[in-house]
Amino acid sequence: MIFLMQLAITGASLYAGLKGYQHSKPLKKSKKIPQDSVPQNSVAILSPELNSADIPIDDKSEREHLEKITDQKLAAAGGSLALITTGMLTSTPLLVPLSIPGLIYIGTPIVTDAYQSIFKDRQVRASILDAISLTAMLVTRNLFACSLAGFLLTGSEKLLLKTEDESRKSLTNIFRDQPKFVWILRNEVEVEVPFENVKGGDVIVANAGEYIPSDGIIVKGIASIDQHQLTGEAQPAEKKVGDSVFAGTVILSGRINIQVEKAGRDTVIAQLGNILNRTADFKTSIQSRGQVIADKAVIPTLALGAMAVPLGGTHALAVLNAGFGYNMRLIAPISMLNFLSIASQEGILIKDGRSLELLKNTDIVVFDKTGTLTLIQPEIAKIYCYTTFTEDQVLFYTAVAEYRQTHPIAQAILQAAKEREIELPITDHIRYEVGYGIQADFESQSVKVGSIRFMTMEGIAVPDEISDQQANRDEEGASFIYVAVNNELAGVIELQSIVRPEVRSIVQKLKESGKQIYIISGDHEKPTRKLANDLGIEHYFSEVLPEDKANLITQLQQKGHSVCFVGDGINDAIALKKANVSISLRGASTIATDSAQIVFMGQSLKQLIPLFDLASQFNSNLDASYLTTLIPGAICVGGVFFLGFGIFTSIMLYNVGLIAGIGNAMLPRLKSLYTEKPDDESTGD
Repeated sequence: MIFLMQLAITGASLYAGLKGYQHSKPLKKSKKIPQDSVPQNSVAILSPELNSADIPIDDKSEREHLEKITDQKLAAAGGSLALITTGMLTSTPLLVPLSIPGLIYIGTPIVTDAYQSIFKDRQVRASILDAISLTAMLVTRNLFACSLAGFLLTGSEKLLLKTEDESRKSLTNIFRDQPKFVWILRNEVEVEVPFENVKGGDVIVANAGEYIPSDGIIVKGIASIDQHQLTGEAQPAEKKVGDSVFAGTVILSGRINIQVEKAGRDTVIAQLGNILNRTADFKTSIQSRGQVIADKAVIPTLALGAMAVPLGGTHALAVLNAGFGYNMRLIAPISMLNFLSIASQEGILIKDGRSLELLKNTDIVVFDKTGTLTLIQPEIAKIYCYTTFTEDQVLFYTAVAEYRQTHPIAQAILQAAKEREIELPITDHIRYEVGYGIQADFESQSVKVGSIRFMTMEGIAVPDEISDQQANRDEEGASFIYVAVNNELAGVIELQSIVRPEVRSIVQKLKESGKQIYIISGDHEKPTRKLANDLGIEHYFSEVLPEDKANLITQLQQKGHSVCFVGDGINDAIALKKANVSISLRGASTIATDSAQIVFMGQSLKQLIPLFDLASQFNSNLDASYLTTLIPGAICVGGVFFLGFGIFTSIMLYNVGLIAGIGNAMLPRLKSLYTEKPDDESTGD
C-alpha cells in the first residue's frame, strides 16, 4: 500500500513539476519585483505586511509575473518530491540529496518572512510555524515529509491564484461580449468601424440581439433592454429617446441610435470591472478572518508541540503539522471570492470585501428618508382649480412650462400629463424665462409656474383658503406648485412623496431579525414622524443637516452599536463613510465616485434582505470551513499522543481538512450555478 501511495505521489509530482517548468520562463528584468513583495506561501498571499499593493491587480503583466514565480516554486517543490520518491522506490540514495536545493529554494522565503515577523514586525504570524516545521524536517532528515509539505504548500498557492483568476473572470465576464465592430452614423450614412475607434459624440446604431457597446443617450428609437448583468433586475427595461443606456446590456427588441457619452475604459462596465478587481484583492490591504485565525493558532500549536517532545522529535513535528486554523488562510479568501461573484450576479456591487463580514454584526439599520425610503420623484396628490380651468388644463399649462426641466418635480408633472394623454405643443414655439419661477409664452398666452412667493412677486392674487391649505399640508411634507395663465391663478398642484413599494416588507423582515431601525431626514418633524409611524419604525431624526448625519451615526456607535447606513449617496457621503457598513442606491451611473462600500445597481431596496442573507451565509460558510480545519487538527494531536501518529499521517490529515474546506468554500458557488440552470435552459427554449 505504501509502495502504491509513493508511486502515485511520484507520478503526480513529476507531472506537476513538468507543468510548472513549462511556465517558469525567465522574468523580464524591467518588471523586477522585490523579494519581500512576492507571496512566499499561502500565508504571505493574504498578509498585508508584504505590501503586495505594489503589484496592481489590474496590471496584467505584473499578475503574470506573480504567476510565473509561483509556477517556479511549484516546479521546484514537485521536482524535489519526485527525486526523493524515486530514490526511495529505486533504492538510489544519491537522488535524495539532489532534492535539497529545491527544498531550500521554497523554504528560504518562508524563513525570511518568519524572521521579519519576529524581529522587525514583532508579531506572531503563521509563517513562524511554517519555518520551524520545514527547517526541523530538513535538520532531522525527514526529507520526504518536508518535500511533500512543501509541494502541498506551493500547490495551495497555485490553487488560490487560479481561484482568484477564475473569480475575476466570472465577475467581469461581460467583457467577453463586447463587439469587435460597431455601426455609427456619419452624414446620415451607417458606417462600420472597429469598436476601439468609437469616441464620445459618435452616434451608434444598435439593433435587437446586440450588445450595447458604449454608455450613451438614446437619440432615436425605442427598445426593450436586458440590464440583468448590470443591475440584477430580471425585468427588461423599456428605453426611449432621452434615456441613458449602458455598455454590456442587451437589446431584446427594437432599434435605437445612441449618442456616445463614454467609451472604452470610461464606461460603467469598465469601472465596474476595475472596482470588482480591487474588491477581489481586498485581502492584500486587510487581515482577513482566515489569517487572524491562523496567526492565533501559532502559540497553542507550538505549546502542544513542546509537550510532544518527550515522545520523540518526529511526534513533535507531527503536532506542528496539525494545522489548527491554517487552512483558513486559503479557504477564507476562496469563500469570499465566491460570495463576491454571487453578489455581483444579483446586481449588488461590493466595493469593500470586509463589509460582508461586518454586515452580520450590525444591530442598527439607519435609512435616509428622501430618495431611499421614498422615491426622489413625487406624485400628484391633488389638483386645485380656479375660475374656469379644469384639472387637465392646469396640468397642461404646468407641463408646458416644465417641459425643458429635469428636476424630479418637473418629471412628476410631465409623467402625469403623459398618463392623462395630454398632448403638449412643440417646444420650439415656446419662449422660456427662468428666475424665481418659470415663465413660458406661447400662442399669445403667458404661463407662470412656481411657488406662492413667485405668485406674490408677480402680483398674482392667491385665495386665502389655498394659503391656509398649504400651511397645513407643509407640515406633512407636501409641495405646492402654483400655475397662473395671463396673470390669473389657474390652479395649484399638490405633490406628495411616494414610499417605495418594497419598504414595508423590508422593514418588517429587518425587525423580525432583531435589528433596530432608524430614519434620518432633513425634512420637517411632522412628515418624518408620520412616515415612521406608518412603517412601524420607532426611532427617527428630523430636520438633520447633511453634515450632522455623521454625528448621529457616531453617537449610536459610541453606545456600542454597529451601524449599517442606507442612503441615496447624494448628500450622505460623510455618513456613508462613518458607518460600519454603508449602502448606496445611486446605481450604475455613479459607481466610480460613490463613497458607499456597497452599491445596489438596480437603484432599489429590494436587494437589501438578500444582501443580509448573503452576509449570514458567508459567515456560516466560514464557520463550517473552520471546523474542517479544526477537527483534523484535533484528531492529529490526539493521534500523536495516544496512537503514535507520525509526520506523514499529520500531513495527510491536514490535507484532508484542506480538501474538505475548499469543497465547502466552493459549495455556495456551485449552488448558485445549479439554481440558475433551469432559468438558462428555459431561456434557451
